[in-house]
Amino acid sequence: MTNTSAIVSKVWSYAHVLRDAGVGYGDYLEQLTYLLFLKMADEYSKPPYDRKLPIPEKYKWEKLVSKKGADLESHYTELLRELSQARGILGQIFTKSQNKIQDPAMLSRIIGMIDNENWSMMGTDVKGKIYEGLLEKNAEDVKSGAGQYFTPRSLIMAMVECIHPEPEKTICDPACGTGGFFLASYDFLSNPENYRLNTEQKKFLKDRTFSGNEIVAGARRMCLMNMFLHNIGEIDGESYVSPTDSLISVPSERYDYVLTNPPFGKKSSMSFTNEEGEQEKEDLVYNRQDFWATSSNKQLNFLQHIHTILKSDGCVAVVLPDNVLFEGGAGETVRKNLLASTYLHTILRLPTGIFYKQGVKANVLFFENKPASKIPRTK
Repeated sequence: MTNTSAIVSKVWSYAHVLRDAGVGYGDYLEQLTYLLFLKMADEYSKPPYDRKLPIPEKYKWEKLVSKKGADLESHYTELLRELSQARGILGQIFTKSQNKIQDPAMLSRIIGMIDNENWSMMGTDVKGKIYEGLLEKNAEDVKSGAGQYFTPRSLIMAMVECIHPEPEKTICDPACGTGGFFLASYDFLSNPENYRLNTEQKKFLKDRTFSGNEIVAGARRMCLMNMFLHNIGEIDGESYVSPTDSLISVPSERYDYVLTNPPFGKKSSMSFTNEEGEQEKEDLVYNRQDFWATSSNKQLNFLQHIHTILKSDGCVAVVLPDNVLFEGGAGETVRKNLLASTYLHTILRLPTGIFYKQGVKANVLFFENKPASKIPRTK
C-alpha cells in the first residue's frame, strides 16, 4: 500500500532546500509537473499499458535520466522549449515552460527521486492525492500567492454534494484554477455509493463531462496535469480547459452544472503604458449584450456569465464575496434579474478565515435556472 503522506513529505522536503537556493514553491511545483508527466509517459509506454504518447524519442524520460551536470541542464532546457511547441494537451502542459532549477546537481536529485517511484502502479486516487497534497502545501504558503487559485477541498466537496451532479451531465467551471471542482465532481460521480456507472456513462465521465477556462498559465498547467493523473480526458486529445478569458464573448455552449469560485477582487483592470512612458491601469469593462448590467466588478460579471452558460434546467453553486449582491447600481440590477429569472434557493454564509487569503468573507450561492414563480412551494 502506498503511503501518500510519506511521498508528499518526501517530495516536498526538496522544496525547502530549493527555497534557500532562490527557487520558490510555485516554481518547484511547476518543475515537478513537467518531470512527473515525463516519468508517467515513460511508464505508460511500456507493458502492460503500451500507450504511445506523442513525446519525441530525444526527449523521453530515459534520455533525461542519463544526463548529468551541464549536459543535464542544457538538455532539460531544450526539452522544455521543444515540448512547449507540441500539439494538444502535451504542448499546453509545457506552455511557456522554463527551467527554474539552475543547479544541475539538485535537478538530478529531484529526477532521481521521481524515478524511484512507479507512479503508474499507484491507484488513480493515490496519484491524485499526492499531487493535490502538493497543491495544498503550495497554497498554504502565503508568500507564494497561490492561495488565490486554491479553494479549500472541504468547501468544494460540500458544494458538489449539495449540487449532487448526475451521470451524463456536463459540468463547467469558468475560472477553474487547478481543477478542484472537476476532481471532486469526478470522485462523486465515480463513487459506487452514489452511482454504479455503466460503460457508456464511464466514457462520458472521462471524455465529455468537464469544460472550463483558466487564463493563468501556471494554474492551467497544474489543472491539466491534475486531470491527467486522475485519468480524465486523453493527453493526446483536445483540451477541455481553455486559456481564454471566459468573460470576453458570448458562449456557444450551455452546461447542466456550473461550480466555481471566481477570482476575488472588486474590479477587472488592465495595465498599459501612457504617452509619458508611465504605467497606468484602466478598469476593464465587458460590453456583453447578454449581460444584465455593464460593470467592471469581477464577481458581478462572472455571475452574469454563469447565467448565460447555464442550460434551461441547469444548477449553479458559486462562491462570492460577502455582500456583493447587496450593492447599488449594477449590483442591484443583477440581483433583481437573478431573482426574477432563477430560483435562488440557498445563500450559505462561510466562516471568516476559510480561505488562505486572510480576512476574506464569502458566501456560496445555490440557484437553478428556473423562474421562481414556476417552482412548486411546499408548506
